[in-house]
Amino acid sequence: MPGAQESRARVARRIATAAAYGGGGLGLLGVGLVGLLLTESKLAIQAIGILEGDPPKADDVYGEAFTDGADPQPPLVLAFLGDSTAAGLGVLRARETPGALLAAGVASVAERPVRLVNVARSGGRSADLSGQLELALRHRPDIAVIMVGANDVTRHSPAQLAVRQLGEAVAALRANGCEVVVGTCPDLGTIKPVRPPLRWVARRLSRQLAAAQTIAVVESGGRTVSLGSLLGPEFAARPEMFAADRYHPSAQGYATAAMAVLPSLCAVLGIWPEEERPAGPVPGEAVLPVAVAAAAAAGRSGTEVTAVGAEGTIRRWALLRHRLRIGLPAAWTVEAGAAGPATEPAAEPAAEPASEPAAGDGNTSASSHAGAGDA
Repeated sequence: MPGAQESRARVARRIATAAAYGGGGLGLLGVGLVGLLLTESKLAIQAIGILEGDPPKADDVYGEAFTDGADPQPPLVLAFLGDSTAAGLGVLRARETPGALLAAGVASVAERPVRLVNVARSGGRSADLSGQLELALRHRPDIAVIMVGANDVTRHSPAQLAVRQLGEAVAALRANGCEVVVGTCPDLGTIKPVRPPLRWVARRLSRQLAAAQTIAVVESGGRTVSLGSLLGPEFAARPEMFAADRYHPSAQGYATAAMAVLPSLCAVLGIWPEEERPAGPVPGEAVLPVAVAAAAAAGRSGTEVTAVGAEGTIRRWALLRHRLRIGLPAAWTVEAGAAGPATEPAAEPAAEPASEPAAGDGNTSASSHAGAGDA
């Protein structure tokens, strides 16, 4: 609905503008509703299980089979930053983490080895990106993937501050010659232990944050992929998509997220096969003002937003694109030589998730009380 989308775009632009100029918060919920949400948050936290241990360490060189030949290329360096979703909490094997899946996928498409450096940490927020950035830059990454935002919502980080911190991290990576793809904040309103009205508030806050993140990332020279599906309707209908805590993704869940991010990751490296462009408009694509594109992407999982315009210019327009998502290719398996040190076959890919309903408008901020648990 155009009116609702314009409203969401205005909210996202206000958050992003406050981030850029150091503005204050963007509204508070009523005292009575805050008390109700606090109670609901405690119940949700009790319902969500706790995953013991740390995510499996997946740092390695993937696609070593491509080092053979007369003129082998040095590995591309892929850095992963963010929270426990970026780290891969919820799976038992290194190759099931999103970092390993994407490193293996890029190696397969590029026919070149990829070295994964994952500095993401469980419980990570946008405030932690500066420390992670310092660790990542030591390895001189060619490309970085950032997945962050869920903990900014659940821990009540001011939206404008979280967005500013993300934008600064993207700008620093770009200044060091590193391409950046950001998986924006997932839709926290789809987690089963989260009940109304907390569910409605969590959905609104996470989608508002995702839209504001998109504006900051695009204007800092990166591109985004909406990860609403990471905790979306498909997950709610398929329990196997969740880990034991019913909050973090399982191996199949991470495979679904990897399929959404891989095309954008390859495209920014110039290795994704682009189809011949038709003369007219392409279905599912549009050049829109950045804020409008950000609002639209927040309500449709798997949507990529990238800047339109020359490097160094003011990024006022963006290309909204819903890229074709494919199943995990055979080349991602160990037998084909593209995967890392794991020895078991890759998880079966999940089906394409349905488009998510549009988020409601409003002016609440991520500093409001919503969410449950660390991501």
